Amino acid sequence: MVLALLGAIFIGLSLGIFGSGGSILTVPVLLYLADMPANTAIASSLLIVAFISLFGSWPSIRKQLISWPHVWLFGVPGMVGAYLGAWAGGMVDSRIQLGVFVVLMAIAALFMWRGRSADKPAQAIHVAKVIADGLIVGAVTGFVGVGGGFLIVPALVLLGGVTMVRAIGTSLVIIALKSFVGFAKYYSVLTAQGLNFDWPIIAMVSIAGIVGSFAGNFIGSRLPRQALQKGFALFLGLMAIIVLTQSVL
Repeated sequence: MVLALLGAIFIGLSLGIFGSGGSILTVPVLLYLADMPANTAIASSLLIVAFISLFGSWPSIRKQLISWPHVWLFGVPGMVGAYLGAWAGGMVDSRIQLGVFVVLMAIAALFMWRGRSADKPAQAIHVAKVIADGLIVGAVTGFVGVGGGFLIVPALVLLGGVTMVRAIGTSLVIIALKSFVGFAKYYSVLTAQGLNFDWPIIAMVSIAGIVGSFAGNFIGSRLPRQALQKGFALFLGLMAIIVLTQSVL
């Protein structure tokens, strides 16, 4: 259990620094360090990441580094998409979900690496475009059972015209909203199948992750913006390789 708590702290660090990475780390922690079954691990990761993201977004809220128009225009359609995606994800083999996950991470990493400087000024908000992006990203992330920061951050930076530092804080709020909705759908599907959730482990991992998220926010706020964007791309690429080799193949 000690290793699971250490893993949870690292989950929080990832979310605090990159605004992403929580779910792709949470699932292995629950599977291999907390001995949780795969289906409940995928669902439980959404609830854990929701709590970590919610509390982890507070420093950005306090510093006014949240783009609230993007939260609502991107996040609300994302909640609808996450619900529909979670419904579809409960109907397929988990290896298919992870395979889609790997492809999306690789694409997001490429776009973030080739993207323009993270310090570019914020652009005008194209309402229809942001809503469509939120719905699509929400459906995809709900399908693969993750919070979706690995897609939300690139979408906010490259498609939404948000600066990198503001995209990270905004991403955490959106992740919290979508993850709560996604977990609700998974919960209804899995409990109908007679499966139970390990609430003490969910609570302990969530608390440890929240502690790590505050430390990650402190570290991330002191990193150069361009280096942060490049580091995020490398992080995505590394995680794609790990998931591909360990869970898909």
